[in-house]
Amino acid sequence: MADIVQIRCNHLVRGQRALARSVLWIMGVLLSFGMVLIPPTQAQAAAYAAVVVDARTGEVLHSRNADARLHPASLTKMMTLYIAFEAVRNGEISLDQKVRISRNASSEPPSKLGLKTGQQIAFRYLIRAAAVKSANDAATAIGEAISGSEAAFARRMTRTAKALGMSRTTFKNAHGLTEAGHLSTARDMTTLGRHILYDYPEYYHLFSRTTIDAGVKTVPNTNRRLLAAYKGADGIKTGYTRAAGSNLVASAKRGNERIIATVFGGKSSTSRNAKIVELLDLGFRRAPSQARVQAPGRPAYVGNRGIGATTLVADAGTTSGGAGKTVRVNGLVNTSLRPLARPIPIVDPAVIVEAVQIATASQVTDSQATAPQAQATETQDGEAQDTETLATAALAAEPSAESGTGIDPDILQASITAAIAEAKVLPASTGPVPSSSEQATGAATVTAAVVQSSAPTRVQTLAYTGLRPMARPVRLANAAAPSDQQPVVVTRLSTSGGRYWGINVGRYTTAYQAEKVLLRTALSEMETLNGTLRKVAKSRLGFDANFLGMTKEQADLACRRLSARNIACDTLGPSS
Repeated sequence: MADIVQIRCNHLVRGQRALARSVLWIMGVLLSFGMVLIPPTQAQAAAYAAVVVDARTGEVLHSRNADARLHPASLTKMMTLYIAFEAVRNGEISLDQKVRISRNASSEPPSKLGLKTGQQIAFRYLIRAAAVKSANDAATAIGEAISGSEAAFARRMTRTAKALGMSRTTFKNAHGLTEAGHLSTARDMTTLGRHILYDYPEYYHLFSRTTIDAGVKTVPNTNRRLLAAYKGADGIKTGYTRAAGSNLVASAKRGNERIIATVFGGKSSTSRNAKIVELLDLGFRRAPSQARVQAPGRPAYVGNRGIGATTLVADAGTTSGGAGKTVRVNGLVNTSLRPLARPIPIVDPAVIVEAVQIATASQVTDSQATAPQAQATETQDGEAQDTETLATAALAAEPSAESGTGIDPDILQASITAAIAEAKVLPASTGPVPSSSEQATGAATVTAAVVQSSAPTRVQTLAYTGLRPMARPVRLANAAAPSDQQPVVVTRLSTSGGRYWGINVGRYTTAYQAEKVLLRTALSEMETLNGTLRKVAKSRLGFDANFLGMTKEQADLACRRLSARNIACDTLGPSS
């Protein structure tokens, strides 16, 4: 009986062991299968890093793992946009230039604008899409339009990063998708955000738009939740990949204080935004209320030199060849040639003789219609003699032809003689008119003098443009004005240059509110409103906030830019 019990116990133990081995084998298989399904980027969380700085001075207020080289994700597009702004400022490309989309750009994965291969789109829309939508296809198209290829543009990005002081950053593409060697740090990205703010302030407003027109469609801002939720937030750029986690470089301004905070490795966009809010609050607590702005220096412009970019050889625009190959010309002026001096006219004596004869004949005809005044003849003759004496003294001291003046003495003497003849023949503005016999004698003397002085010298014949205008006819010059004629008031011509236009940015219940809106609008749109006149116009309906002293083109441009920021604006014409 005992043997039977022992045998059954042995069988039971062996069964339990077999069952245990089976369970362990199944668990091992399931665990292995589960690890295959879990991506390695999710198996290990992205590294965390953070930096907070006072944007005015660059002082670091908080940092953690600030110099760890991590995946920047779409924060990369900050450098893409920085170089785009640089290229526009230095004439490499214009905002309205059409860019042909390459197959490489159109095939980029989301986030994207949805551009098609061969499509042409204005450069300004690529900038908007990359800044607001974080579109990968737009970022690649920007790089190819500026440097000819994405690889060459990535080399320019790395070189620019080093010039900005981003010593631990290397770029391999224009969009930020994960690629071997494409790394940066929280400190370097904070530095880049500060340079964008101070080096290109005219473009910084793009990062605060909640939506924007990107040419093919209106796109939302990837950072719109923080912009709407945090007081003073106005930028800058988000980023996300599985390898990087959720990244963000944010900036906010309150009063005179501005803080820039950067986060790498957020677990989600929600937790990342919560961390950024915490860091921005920390920055505002630690930053001084007043600080002198110490803007970072903009690096020297180098352009595409030394990066193997496509040669720029021709007209601005796009080629008809392969997609993405942009051919344009640098618009910078290397030299400015001085204009040639105006040539000194060489006088033909025959022209002078003919002109004097015509003028004399005209004056004789006019003088015959007016009674001569004999009592003033002697005085006028005396004045003419004095004029002859002065002219003779001037001729005695005239320089020789070798003195370097280039004026022939005989021609100079002929011109002076002609002037003396006009003094004899033409009447003074208030004096009497000489007799016709005296005028004829004077004309003959002038003609003889000119011919005699020019006879021995051959002068080059050119069109003479230095003749004095013909005198007003005597009958008009001596006509007395009516005694009862009222004086004519002549006002000066307008010097406003057509600046009769303006814009209206709203109507308010108090003058203080209107002045406040005018000041805030002028500070936010200095590019088009600089130099205009801020004026509050009172009416029975309220107080109108107006900017005046603009041309029609300036008013239209200012309204377009303000309307893009959701600021109400109407143009005011000369009749408004």
